[in-house]
Amino acid sequence: MAKMQIVKSEDFGYDFIYDKYLPAGKDEYYLRFKQTNKSEHNYRRLNSDEIERLIKNGNSSTDWTKVLVEDPFDTDLITNSLFAGLVRIGSIQNFYLKYHDFTVPVGITNSKIIACDIGENCAIHYCAYLSHYIIGDRVILSRIDEMCTTNHSKFGEGLVKDGENEKVRVTIDTLNEAGGREVYPFYDMITADAFLWARYRDETKLIKRFEEITQNSKDSSRGYYGEVGSDSAIKSCRIIKDVNFGSSVYVKGANKLKNLTVKSTAEEPSQIGEGVELVNGIIGLGSRVFYGVKAVRFVIGNNCELKYGTRLIHSIVGDNSTISCCEVLNALIFPYHEQHHNNSFLVAAMIQGQSNMAAGATVGSNHNTRGNDGEIIAGRGFWPGLSTTLKHNSRFASFVILAKANYPAELDIPFPFSLVLNDAHEDRLEIMPAYYWMYNMYAIERNNKKFLKRDKRITKTQHIETKYLAPDTVAEILNARSLLEKWITAAWIAAGKPPLSIDEILKEKKEEAKKLFIKGENIERSKRTVKIIKAIESYEAYRDMLIWYGVTTFAEYFDKDLEKAKTNIEDFKIPEEFDFNWVNIGGQLIPEKKLDSIKEDIKAGNLNTWQDIHKSYDEAHDAYCRDKAENAYAVLCKIMKVNSLDRILWNTLLDKAAAIRKYIEEQIFYTKNKDYNNHFRDITYRNAEERKAVLGTVEDNALIIESKKDTEYYLSLFEKCKA
Repeated sequence: MAKMQIVKSEDFGYDFIYDKYLPAGKDEYYLRFKQTNKSEHNYRRLNSDEIERLIKNGNSSTDWTKVLVEDPFDTDLITNSLFAGLVRIGSIQNFYLKYHDFTVPVGITNSKIIACDIGENCAIHYCAYLSHYIIGDRVILSRIDEMCTTNHSKFGEGLVKDGENEKVRVTIDTLNEAGGREVYPFYDMITADAFLWARYRDETKLIKRFEEITQNSKDSSRGYYGEVGSDSAIKSCRIIKDVNFGSSVYVKGANKLKNLTVKSTAEEPSQIGEGVELVNGIIGLGSRVFYGVKAVRFVIGNNCELKYGTRLIHSIVGDNSTISCCEVLNALIFPYHEQHHNNSFLVAAMIQGQSNMAAGATVGSNHNTRGNDGEIIAGRGFWPGLSTTLKHNSRFASFVILAKANYPAELDIPFPFSLVLNDAHEDRLEIMPAYYWMYNMYAIERNNKKFLKRDKRITKTQHIETKYLAPDTVAEILNARSLLEKWITAAWIAAGKPPLSIDEILKEKKEEAKKLFIKGENIERSKRTVKIIKAIESYEAYRDMLIWYGVTTFAEYFDKDLEKAKTNIEDFKIPEEFDFNWVNIGGQLIPEKKLDSIKEDIKAGNLNTWQDIHKSYDEAHDAYCRDKAENAYAVLCKIMKVNSLDRILWNTLLDKAAAIRKYIEEQIFYTKNKDYNNHFRDITYRNAEERKAVLGTVEDNALIIESKKDTEYYLSLFEKCKA
């Protein structure tokens, strides 16, 4: 615990690198000079007349020889302030700075400035304690109780400085409350990095390399100053300690900001608002945190929002996400996560993005072991419904929607795009695979388009796949079809029928098979029955989804060179043992073999910085179109049970895809039109005209209009691609 000390006036403002940490031949200012470019300024000492005028204006200094200024310098703009240590002040002139409706004069008034660099034409007013900061040009600092940097500042990164104990390192315990998946936050961290670090814990050498790369990413010397980038405004705050602010940042009314990096640029400005308390974190470009947020040990990506009293602890949140009014603990969340309600709870989970938490959803609060070491993993598009409760450990495929229920046991749902229900009356779990494709096409088609529109990022370090049909979900569909095939044929035999293959059942006995009671296995940790609803229809729907994915992906890949598509369709080859395994790393999809190669390069020391690792992600992304096309081709071959596609089969698949596209357009309209053909939608309106004025017509719906254009595009594409 710190003790009160008495400091002599001549030592007040002494720069804060203790002598024992100073490199040989360096003075206490060397890191400060390293951070700033001295050649940009022509500082000089004050002359005696200027010192006299400053004193008459109510100013004082422990040593006026250490107050350096740059011309033009107007002494009348500095009043009632104390200066200690080396203070360097850029030119100040009789101007005003205006940020929104807040306008203040350039100058320094009623403030205590200790060992700071102050840029040109800054406005610093009523800052009771401003210590060891490098402040850019045209910055407003107004009514701040305490703003300082310590000699061991790390600005939210998981580093250990010279002379420090390993225990002081900031770590984030993602996915598991009991630890074991901790990561070190760092300036350039994206969800892909956090995923690799948290997920592959059995690869000891890989984890060790991550630790080394992060520790070596910054100088371990003590004494780095906090910085405030140019054109920033910080006002009406209580405590700011060890925080780095980028340029054009706006901070107002914060209670406590400690050990943070707030990334911000003129193109992607970040904002921190009233009543927040943030400790040990990194805030991405263009992000906003306001209205009572409490966050400790966290990283949020670019274009994120935390608001309305959110509690975020030991968590990493991906780009383009919004969390408000709720509690998120020990979570790793991929991009495009939405959680808006003040009674939702998410703990010890990895949610792989494009997700939504409904009001009352309690995901992961019930521990089923003697320790708090449970986990939940959910694929893309996870949507637990109103008042849903789940238990650790559970796992969900992509685009699973959970109907409102208290699910009494652990779940392992392998069916993507499925609806999960807890039938309390029958005391069983029910699952409808391919639910979205069969009954809620409007929602699934809208998802991709809304995500693209919400991506306001300019800096896109994290690559993100938003299409709902992609290599990851396709692999899940292939697995789901295998399970359905197994369970349908088993139910057929159990019903006393002669053994038939799934193809024979679909061809000869489909209607009879639809009446079978299909049971799932290893889905719920209980003795209850698990019923698969509409298993036959789901199996066929999955087939259409695979064809649609395969044809559209392959056709779009060759659209840039149609002649190549026409002449080489039969020459396009893939390995006989094609690997359908892909990994979602923070939103980016990478073939598992390619990811293994990246990990081996990290272990071997071929990738020695996070920038190098991110470049390897970029290279994988550059090859994504080709990799995805090969995946699509392999899917088509698998679903058609051939080794390659000839021209006749390709043309047949194009015709099938055209029919599927028409089905998609029809289903988008049909599922949305149900909202307009509901009697209870009319009861709050006086007449049809009032409802039309409020809601418009179904034909005016933006997605429906866009779907017609999409149909025209794809039908035209398919005609062009016919061999």
